[in-house]
Amino acid sequence: MHNHSHRHNDSSRRIGLAFLLNVTFTVIELIGGILTNSTAIMADAVHDLGDSLSLGAGWLLSRLSGRTADNKFTYGYRRLSLLAALINGVVLMGGSAWVLIEAIPRLTDPVMPQTEGMIALALLGVAVNGFAAWRLSQGATLNEKVLNWHLLEDVLGWVAVLVVALVLQFFHWPVLDPLLSIGFTLFILINVLRNLWRTGKIFLQAAPDESICEAVCVALRNLEGVDDVHHVHLWSLDGEHHVLTAHVVVTNALDRNQHSALKGKIADILAPFGFEHTTIEIEFGEESCRDSLADT
Repeated sequence: MHNHSHRHNDSSRRIGLAFLLNVTFTVIELIGGILTNSTAIMADAVHDLGDSLSLGAGWLLSRLSGRTADNKFTYGYRRLSLLAALINGVVLMGGSAWVLIEAIPRLTDPVMPQTEGMIALALLGVAVNGFAAWRLSQGATLNEKVLNWHLLEDVLGWVAVLVVALVLQFFHWPVLDPLLSIGFTLFILINVLRNLWRTGKIFLQAAPDESICEAVCVALRNLEGVDDVHHVHLWSLDGEHHVLTAHVVVTNALDRNQHSALKGKIADILAPFGFEHTTIEIEFGEESCRDSLADT
């Protein structure tokens, strides 16, 4: 429990730091966009503002997700972190679509910005967003992973701005700006869609990993005295903390000591999987399964 709390606090601190860095740099970026007369930087500033809102929401929901379970949320509040991942993924998709809508028309009508200011802002942008992305990459939650794509998009965007600004110092090719913007935006969009698909499956209570479910069933069926395993349900609270329920059918009636020994063996089998919660119901061969009766 202490380890879970420690990891959660680390996650909140990482997201909080990324949020503060992003908000500060967004203000600098807005001012810089005006001074350099760069529409690309102004567009990125608006996009960063959306990222800041997403990071702020992710930070808040991540902190709330660490609250202990109660009678209303009996599994705790971990799924709030998953909700933040879903919201941020949707926001990032909208932001990416907006960038594409802005960049594509510039292919036929590019704007020549003030390149010296672009280079300075690009270097600062790579440094600030790169540091924040590196910090979030150390996290394992889905919330951190999706938020990290926000920052990674910004890093790649500033790399594109830096490359374009350097090239434009020597060549009058302003069309490179929208071309690179479209390229990195499509790359980020593909990865965000993957994370959204995974998050959506967890929301629908799909098994986080089919191989885990199969491994648990095989291990339980191989126990001496176990005849069958059914009604196995595996789902995840937030992509990290999984829940398992199962019915274990034993061949013969068990006395108290045998029952206790079987529970100990089951606990030993499940321990390596690191489940957050497990519920195992032991049934006798001649006993009718109440869940099967309910299904009928």
